[in-house]
Amino acid sequence: MGYRLGLRACAASFAMAAVMATTPTAAGAAFGDHVLRPGDRGREVRVLQRWLTLTGFPTRVDGHFGRRTRNAVVRYERANRHRVNGWVSREQARGLKVRAYAARAAKAAAASGGAVPGPLVTPTEHAVIAPDGLTAMVPAGAPPQVRDAIVSANRIVGKPYRWGGGHAKVEDDGYDCSGTVSYALMGAGLLRGPLDSTGLKRFGERGAGAWITVYANADHTYAVIAGLRLDTSGTGGKGPRWHASGRSGKGFVVRHPPGL
Repeated sequence: MGYRLGLRACAASFAMAAVMATTPTAAGAAFGDHVLRPGDRGREVRVLQRWLTLTGFPTRVDGHFGRRTRNAVVRYERANRHRVNGWVSREQARGLKVRAYAARAAKAAAASGGAVPGPLVTPTEHAVIAPDGLTAMVPAGAPPQVRDAIVSANRIVGKPYRWGGGHAKVEDDGYDCSGTVSYALMGAGLLRGPLDSTGLKRFGERGAGAWITVYANADHTYAVIAGLRLDTSGTGGKGPRWHASGRSGKGFVVRHPPGL
């Protein structure tokens, strides 16, 4: 009887050691080394929870990947156009790390009264909305004109909607749809002056671009720049905003800058 109990104890100890050796949160593992899933526990999960909270998706820092943490991950995935499954892949972990560091730098700069230097850069293929929830982060591989378009648009996102805004004067206190798109394109050196929606129907070349696409009809204009939509609709009248979600291009003329 004692012999059998001893064997069971040894087997249990062996199984526990195997689990501890393979668990994503094993000692010595760095955040991003493993896929994190609901049910995981440990230091990596605490890092995940701290960084989710820092980038605007608050969750309790308790080291347990439970329901609340999964909900925060799902919100993060939706906001950043990832596949929504409630897991954290290695790629997602790298992107979250970049955003967390950027948020920390922004917070430190704000506390010291300084400005955040330059545009925030993301290693992801597409632009993503920054931790402030308003501006966009520039993909590291984006061409200079795309970078400049994003930086330019970042200057006016958050301003109110104003019909005709951005046309009578470029630096305005509010912008309409075509004024918003024109401002971004002018900042990239792709336009000499603002165009209305009808004028933007003839901008550049026909079809969607690899980096910048303008959608225009007689009533409205918006643009997709490095995967993010720059639009004044769907904001409740708040004016220019970046959107991670797309919208139908039905009824719009589709144009792009040559080479982009």
